Amino acid sequence: MSTINYSEKIPNNVNLAEDRALQRALEQWQPNFLHWWGDAGPEGSTDFDVYLRTAVSVDPQGWAQFGYTKMRDYRWGIFLNPGDASREIHFGDHKGERAWQDVPGEHRANLRRIIVTQGDTEPASVEQQRHLGLTAPSQYDLRNLFQVNVEEGRHLWAMVYLLHKHFGRDGREEAEALLERRSGDANNPRILGAFNEKTPDWLAFFMFTYFTDRDGKYQLCALAESAFDPLARTTKFMLTEEAHHMFVGEAGVSRVIQRTVNAMNELKTDDVARLRAAGVIDLPTIQRYINFHYSVTIDLFGADESSNAATFYSSGLKGRFEEGKRGDDHQLRGQTYKVLHVVDGMLVEKEVPMLNALNEVLRDDYITDSVAGVNRWNKVIDKAGIAFKLAVPHKAFHRNIGSLSGARISPDGRVVSQAEWQAGVNQWLPSDADRAYVASLMGRVVEPGKFANWIAPPVMGINRQPADFEYVRFA
Repeated sequence: MSTINYSEKIPNNVNLAEDRALQRALEQWQPNFLHWWGDAGPEGSTDFDVYLRTAVSVDPQGWAQFGYTKMRDYRWGIFLNPGDASREIHFGDHKGERAWQDVPGEHRANLRRIIVTQGDTEPASVEQQRHLGLTAPSQYDLRNLFQVNVEEGRHLWAMVYLLHKHFGRDGREEAEALLERRSGDANNPRILGAFNEKTPDWLAFFMFTYFTDRDGKYQLCALAESAFDPLARTTKFMLTEEAHHMFVGEAGVSRVIQRTVNAMNELKTDDVARLRAAGVIDLPTIQRYINFHYSVTIDLFGADESSNAATFYSSGLKGRFEEGKRGDDHQLRGQTYKVLHVVDGMLVEKEVPMLNALNEVLRDDYITDSVAGVNRWNKVIDKAGIAFKLAVPHKAFHRNIGSLSGARISPDGRVVSQAEWQAGVNQWLPSDADRAYVASLMGRVVEPGKFANWIAPPVMGINRQPADFEYVRFA
């Protein structure tokens, strides 16, 4: 096995070249990673030269260098935000103590669990998106898909670095297991449910990158508060790249909506059958996709009452979103928060200790952020002069985690009977017919500057390039 040139092959700011034990661990892990990439990464793309952004340092000049590269040769780097030797823990039972540079023994198992769970989502999304390149609506979109894929790969490297560096043999075994699980595999699935769902079409991809990568933002923000300094510094840099994934989702859905409302005005109709005959995705179908991806994603925050969430916070392992901006004691003893339950056929609020409701606190922060983007999509519809409003469903809708798991709640927040649920479900969630129709639009358009009929071109290209730039060079 050839030795990796760490200054060239793996850009890093963790003194990788000086850490012989870590080098040996990564030399054993990297070939398995490349095998996983070939087996489960973007299908049929091995020889493409793709116009990608690569991070080579954490400063503004280094984190976004653009150029053509084959994805298999992408320089997956390991970066931590700059450290502060005087940084103090600012929440939980250890508030005011110096942040940890090493893993305290009593928190080892929980920290490993947190890092493994976060790490597992990164390759999972690559696997979910494996086939999408075969039906790309444009070169621009194909390049964005590949950029998301390689950055999810880099985020996997970020978590694997922490496992190898700080968790010994257990960490090495967990790093191997991250490459062995597969999204949707009946025998060895990914850890979290949303990462075992299929991403069968590009509308689903845009919804995933808008809603589910936004969950990633909030989880990373919570981990960026961690008392374990290497985890906090690693996740802060990951957030820089996560922003692009959410942009791909928000802009993608916006462009789908733009094309649809253009067709509605051209044809002077909101009739679904006529719009589908014209080859665009009608607004009610877009609403049903929102309902599905939003509800699956908010389950990722976990149960509304969680002793694990309380433990992670009190121990200093995982904070709240923007912890430092909150005007409380950052220990939360004696404080409460409202969560939802179904009681006697009604949704009711229940006061619970805030420490046990921290999943719900993070979920509510996420919901506020998600709604803002949906409102931006509505501006596209409003500008076209069309009377239609997209919305996120009630947060109790279609839930499979916590006290609301399995409750029959309509998108507008009503508890409904089994019969009413069955009668309404195909109006609330994508039906087989909806998915089949969207799938029927998924042809491959890869001529520079050309776009599939169901999506509008972007306002501007990547890195100030024109829309007809050759983003992907095919072998």
